[in-house]
Formats: sequence, C-alpha cells, structure tokens
Amino acid sequence: MDEVCDEERFSKVVAASLNQVRNGTHDGLFTATGPQEKNWGIAHRVLMPALGPLAIRNMFDEMHDIASQLVMKWARQGPEQTIHVTDDFTRLTLDTIALCAMDFRFNSYYSQNMHPFIQAMADFLKVSGDRARRDPISQLFYRSESAQYWENVELLRKTSSQLIDKRKQSPSVKKDLLSGMLNGVDPKTGEKMTDESIIDNMITFLIAGHETTSGLLSFTFFYLLKYPDAYEKAQNEIDQVIGKNAITVDHLTKLPFLNAVLRESIRLSPTAPMIGLQAKEDTVLGGKYEVKKGMPLVAVLTKLHRDPAVWGEDSEEFRPERMLDEEFERRNKEFPNCWKPVSNPTYNCATLANLTFTSSSETA
Repeated sequence: MDEVCDEERFSKVVAASLNQVRNGTHDGLFTATGPQEKNWGIAHRVLMPALGPLAIRNMFDEMHDIASQLVMKWARQGPEQTIHVTDDFTRLTLDTIALCAMDFRFNSYYSQNMHPFIQAMADFLKVSGDRARRDPISQLFYRSESAQYWENVELLRKTSSQLIDKRKQSPSVKKDLLSGMLNGVDPKTGEKMTDESIIDNMITFLIAGHETTSGLLSFTFFYLLKYPDAYEKAQNEIDQVIGKNAITVDHLTKLPFLNAVLRESIRLSPTAPMIGLQAKEDTVLGGKYEVKKGMPLVAVLTKLHRDPAVWGEDSEEFRPERMLDEEFERRNKEFPNCWKPVSNPTYNCATLANLTFTSSSETA
C-alpha cells in the first residue's frame, strides 16, 4: 500500500462507475484523471485556500444551524418514533454542504420528499454504477433509463447554473466556495475557473461530500451503540468539555476521544472503501509483482485497515483508544499509509474537505 501511494510511480485511474460519473461532472476534482487535465489544476489551486482550516472555522455557524435542525427534528418525534438515521444524515450532509459552499438551502428536513436536485443526483449515481457493469451492446437496450439518466444530468447542471447566475446578479461578500470559484485566480496560469468548470465542481462537492460524511456519521452511531463503553467515554468527554454551554468552534479541538472515535469509524468502515490506481511506468510491486504501465490496481481499504500486523490482534474490534493522537501518530510513522481516510493527497481536495463539515479541522 505504501508503494502504490507513491505519486511518483502511481496515479489515479478513472474507470468503471467513476468514469460514468464524468458524464455529469466531466473534469471536476473528483472525476478528473489528474494534473494532466488543465481544469483540474486550475480548480485545485483556486480552491485550496477556500478549504483551509480558517475557512472551515468560518463555516461553523452554518454547520451548527443545520445540525440543530436535525436535533430538533429528532426531539420532536418523541421516544416511540422509529428514526431513519441514515436518511436524516444524508439530509444533514447535503444541506450543510449546500449552505456552506453555495449559500443555498435544500431545506430537506421540512418535507417528506427530497429536493428534485437530490433525487436526480441519487438516480444519476445509481445508474452510473449500472452502466459501468454493461457492455456497449447491452446498454443499447436501456433506452428509457438512458433518457432519464441524461435528463437527470441536465437537471443537476441547470440547477447549478441557476445558482451561479443568481450569485452573479446579486454578488455576496460571503467567502464561500462558490465565491472562491467565481472570483479566485489561479496563481500559476492567471486564469479563472470557467462557468462549466464551476458547475462540474459544485456537483462534485455535493456528490463526493454528502455520501462520505453521512456514511461516517452512520457508522459512528452504529459502533457507539454496539460498544457502549466507548459511547459512555465520548458522552463524558462532551459533558466535561462543553457541558450545558453552547458548542463553539473552539471546542472541536478539545475533544480528543471523539476525534479518535471518528478515526476508528473510518478505519473499520471507510466510506470510500477502494482506491483505483495505475502504474505510470512498468514497475515491480512488493519486490516481486510485475505491473505494466497503465495496469489498473484496486486498493481495498477495508482490508488495509484491518491488517493485524499493523492494528493488532483486535483489529476487527472498535477501540478508539488506538486512534488517540500519540498512538495514531506512532503507528502512521511505523506503517506509512496504513490509514487512508479517503484517497491520496493530490486527489483529496473534493472529498476530504467535506469530511471536515462534520468533524474538526484537526480530524480533516
């Protein structure tokens, strides 16, 4: 794993369902093949300042707004009501990203049905996966599905374009991601992002960010309920650090056990469970496996994160203590690239930034 993470030797490969997602997001940060695509480089350099720790701190009030809506919804349902937690976490992450990144409210908690954009995105992702498993001849028989697929792509791009037009007509002093994309200048080329590239990346942030973050929260709740001792420790830490006061952004770096809980959840159930890579040149992997240039490789993170040689004989167990800073840093130094929360650094910009929306900047 450490070898294939060497970006001098291996690069990202866009294949299968990810290649189909390009139908909607083209060369956005998540679906671009890498630095060789011009728009990827411009977007990467323009957006990096907008995704730094200070920028994320400035989003805290909006994150708190959406999270508070979820807590209120659950409280009002009462103890007898069955709560569909994963659905609500999807609403949480989509609403948070849209508000923080684009100053747009889906208001997902206030209706039974999702916003049309959200449904179109969900259907687009599902069918992209289905299309990836078919050969070109078989795909010809799915005319009705294909027609709906391209209608969904059009809806995603039209909605994003309307948000751009609205911002241009009513400029905002708010320094969110949309402002960064509209006004930012690439320090290398001196160019701005095109409207098409902005649309690609607006959709990218919603796609790449909502599922990773909602998955992280869903698995975290699952593990805390399954391991009540860890639940109690997390609860005690929050009671001691925050108590009955209002939570602030400064509290986030004072919750080391909760930070460890999130890391351990990602270890056992990474929400981006595989990384696709390819060799830049003919090479040998592990001292004995010949790998030809361009040969696709898949790194299965669920196996990497449960390797007993790295994580111990209890590698299948949820034990957040192993993820406290001192042990976490020691293990990563001893076994480089043993913990991959999303992907390699070059490609993390879109996805990892959105993990930040529900954890601390320190975790991200």
